[in-house]
Amino acid sequence: MSRPAPDPLLTAIADYVVSPLDASAEAAETARLCLLDALGCAFAALAHPECTKLLGPVVPGTRVPHGARVPGTPFVLDPVKAAFDLATMIRWLDFNDTWLAAEWGHPSDNLGAVLATADWRARRARAAGEPVPRMEEVLEALIKAYEIQGVLALDNAFNRVGLDHVILVKLASCAVCTRLLGGGREEIVDALSQVWVDGHPLRTYRHFPNAGPRKSWAAGDAAGRAVQLALLTLAGEIGCPTALSAPRWGFQEVLFGGREVRLARPLAGYVIENILFKVAHPAEFHAQTAVEAALALHPAVRERIGEIARITVRTQEAAVRIIDKKGPLHNPADRDHCLQYMVAVPLLFGRLTARDYEDEAAADPRIDALRARMEVTEDPAYTAAYHDPGRRAIPNAVRVFFGNGDATEEVEILYPLGHRRRRREALPHLEEKFRSHLAACFPRRRRERILEATASRAAIAALPVDRFVDLFVP
Repeated sequence: MSRPAPDPLLTAIADYVVSPLDASAEAAETARLCLLDALGCAFAALAHPECTKLLGPVVPGTRVPHGARVPGTPFVLDPVKAAFDLATMIRWLDFNDTWLAAEWGHPSDNLGAVLATADWRARRARAAGEPVPRMEEVLEALIKAYEIQGVLALDNAFNRVGLDHVILVKLASCAVCTRLLGGGREEIVDALSQVWVDGHPLRTYRHFPNAGPRKSWAAGDAAGRAVQLALLTLAGEIGCPTALSAPRWGFQEVLFGGREVRLARPLAGYVIENILFKVAHPAEFHAQTAVEAALALHPAVRERIGEIARITVRTQEAAVRIIDKKGPLHNPADRDHCLQYMVAVPLLFGRLTARDYEDEAAADPRIDALRARMEVTEDPAYTAAYHDPGRRAIPNAVRVFFGNGDATEEVEILYPLGHRRRRREALPHLEEKFRSHLAACFPRRRRERILEATASRAAIAALPVDRFVDLFVP
């Protein structure tokens, strides 16, 4: 009996990956910003021992000939572990770009797999005297990975069945990395089928009472596995053509309640054009506008913290479901996914930084006192605006009431600073964010070289991949 034709979703993604990219100028420039922002987030994570303890070869002392370099570190690794390390660094502080829809996630997580794969290929090619791929391929692969992850997220809520969103990082990274390694349409279809039949992580580690640091390396796990599945396929492993649709045994029936996994729109460059940057605050994105509102209220409440009777927060349904947390918070991973915590800190201090999630900062009793006084409610109009593809709003409104009957104005913010509608306003802040992250890792002359080499998309695109990565090697 002949094997069945592949599921249409597999072929649709493979066709997109192998086809020439017709990206808009906005998509192309945004890809440059995404690349640099993600690398900056990775460098900032190197100040955190809980992250750095996960980096480096699985067996200490192992060095891979012509291996991939991990930016910001001395490590030379196989592409699977290099993808894990870089994606983990990018994701660690919850400061990298975001995509919100029926499923949410962080498309820049894919850069760990994309850059590690391209760098490994480049270094092997240079050692063999063969043509070395340029960063143009990386930028194109990044746009396509964003698109695959983001478009699938529009209508397919894996979170509703308890699966973590990094399933889409694994899928998107596997598709584009198979191509970067020389795979064609058939190999991409086979590799994608292996992703769907692979084991998929539960969201357990993102939610009370199990929220913990695994949520910060889950994307690294997905990125590394994506590269591994690409390599297995290119070594000759056949796929499972009806991995999604097979009766009884397929992904859709076993894990997705019998629903069809589908593309909500044709694959092009929509996602990267509409990506959400975390410009100023390392906070879960459903809370970004709440943080902005709390910062705006800080001057009016900072001298009256002890008088606060209650705080109201109007928000979207997704925020209520994901980050409305009461009771004890046990670690930084718990706190940076608590809406009440992310509102209390800026009300108190007029700031929200990664350090504010650490145990020392959280020990301030005023934070939990304010959390206990918060009332979080869903506003159906906010939920509708959140799901409207023409708006993609992430609204929050915050108001503070005092014991004597006084109250602040309600501060409502519909679109966060990193939204496409506020892109021009955000650009200087995004540039400063990158500069500050570089300053934490590299001396002045190296920073100047990096800024000159990355000042335009054309400049980056022309660089050989290994020479680009070498800019960021200590």
